[in-house]
Amino acid sequence: MCGIIGYTGKKSVKDVLLNGLELLEYRGYDSAGIALSDPDGTKTEIYKCAGRVADLRKLCEGRKLTQTCGIGHTRWATHGGVCDANAHPHRVGKVTLVHNGIIENYEELAAEYGLLGKLRSQTDSEIAAGVFDHFYAGDPYDCIKKAVGKLKGTFAFVLMFADFPERIYSIRNVSPIVAAKTEDGAILASDVTAIGKYTGQYFVVPEYHVLTMTKDGITLTDLDGNKKEPEYLEIDFELNMSEKDGFPFYMEKEMAEQPRVIARMLEEKTTEDLPDFSGEQVPDSLLTSCESVCIIACGSAMHAGLAGQFLMKKFLHIPVSVEMASEYMYTDPVVDEKTLVIAVSQSGETIDTLEALKYAKQKGAGSLAVINVKGSSIARESDAVLYTNAGPEIAVASTKAYTSQLALFALLVARMAYVRGDFTETETRDFVRELKRVPDAMEKVLAGKEKIHHIAGRIISAKDIFMIGRGLDYFIAMEGSLKLKEVSYIHSEAYASGELKHGPLALITEHTPVVAVATQKQLLSKEVSNIREVRSRGADVVLFAKEQLMPEEEEGYLTFELPDVRDEFMCLPAAAALQLLAYYVSSDKGYDVDKPRNLAKVVTVE
Repeated sequence: MCGIIGYTGKKSVKDVLLNGLELLEYRGYDSAGIALSDPDGTKTEIYKCAGRVADLRKLCEGRKLTQTCGIGHTRWATHGGVCDANAHPHRVGKVTLVHNGIIENYEELAAEYGLLGKLRSQTDSEIAAGVFDHFYAGDPYDCIKKAVGKLKGTFAFVLMFADFPERIYSIRNVSPIVAAKTEDGAILASDVTAIGKYTGQYFVVPEYHVLTMTKDGITLTDLDGNKKEPEYLEIDFELNMSEKDGFPFYMEKEMAEQPRVIARMLEEKTTEDLPDFSGEQVPDSLLTSCESVCIIACGSAMHAGLAGQFLMKKFLHIPVSVEMASEYMYTDPVVDEKTLVIAVSQSGETIDTLEALKYAKQKGAGSLAVINVKGSSIARESDAVLYTNAGPEIAVASTKAYTSQLALFALLVARMAYVRGDFTETETRDFVRELKRVPDAMEKVLAGKEKIHHIAGRIISAKDIFMIGRGLDYFIAMEGSLKLKEVSYIHSEAYASGELKHGPLALITEHTPVVAVATQKQLLSKEVSNIREVRSRGADVVLFAKEQLMPEEEEGYLTFELPDVRDEFMCLPAAAALQLLAYYVSSDKGYDVDKPRNLAKVVTVE
């Protein structure tokens, strides 16, 4: 987690840092701070506070801050509570730094280097600053090399040394840092969204390499001092995709972008209505040689994986499992060279998914990543990568990143079925043509948002909400329930409808809201029966159903008709509807929809 930015050049650095931190705030928003280096090296000014970047901006108002070199940080608390002292940057002696990650041996380091009793915060990051300062004797490279050799854990450090004004150094292990030259200097950040305004290209700083930035450019060396040429990537999203563009919240903007994002992705990855992954150099041999598939993911990405599992089992007829990445390595998974592991992550930096992927590769598995961010850690670790190309997703609650994963899984299944002989060419084209109808269906859902807004008003005061569905609808209910929990703080649980009689039905009392999803023709009669079960016990039913399947005889329900597409793809318009439901409950409660409490967008610590 945590957002990091650094700049040195000709611009006023205060504005670059504050604007960048606002774009990075989804990575953490407990506290924020900046450190500004004077050109003559006489002092480094630090401004930091608990709260949002907006609070930091107020702290800096009215001050003549003309420096052109500095670093900034927005924090998601791990070590130490939320307070001004624990906010970054931290300064010890001649070293000022910001840090993303966790230093696991911080207690031993504090004792070894005599830092106990001298610390101003309760953070592992300040202890790391003390270690850097201990080894600093006028040579930043020597200091960095010696200090990181003592650290255990994950980290992205950005440092300034008092003896080297207008110069910024960085080194990382696992936690991401991207960097770029600009027309008037050099810039780095923990995420490319913060630097897109200043450059069209960037590179990912390799692990255990020292990045040095001056106003004249960038130098990259390994720990032995050997220079390395950065491998630049293109920023392939429009600048306004990282801005609100007139919407009150990023979440609403990102929901509205879904039809366009998915339509573009489907066009990019098909040729004459056949799935085509040649542009990303995904070999068909990776898709044909496996005898089983294991999907590894967390949160919304795992829910997308469950839908992918459903389609793979149905059309490929091979064993497919979905594993919670945080538990994967500790459950003695059965994985070998005949297993294709698919790692799914919006950021490509999810630490649990990354470590699970590495474990599976050690067991000989082939690997494919489904990722949104180019050059990310999971992308680099995988044998092949399919990019969703959804553009920056700033709201913590995933919307377009999730639905683009759903659509990409459907396209992947079509390619696998085609090259493995499960689909004929005609069947594959028909499958893809139907998938290409999905963006229009999602557009219709978004056009009906006011009706969903009305439904949200009927459940806004609930303390508990339950969501039910069968087959694919159950997996969509899981995601809808997660969205509602994330942004509205209402206790919400999803259940497979057939499991109601095995315990959950005891929770249904008079006026308990139950959101039911019914989009699968084969399961409709059973789902209607389960809906009647909860209705007979006094539940207030909200029904999201495919328009062709909407039960005509039912009365007293709040209903929303979902546009008709092939049953296997109904999860996409249904997902958009449940996203809107969660969004309106949260916004009408007056919450900050984009920044739900206790959560951060990118989970880079275990």
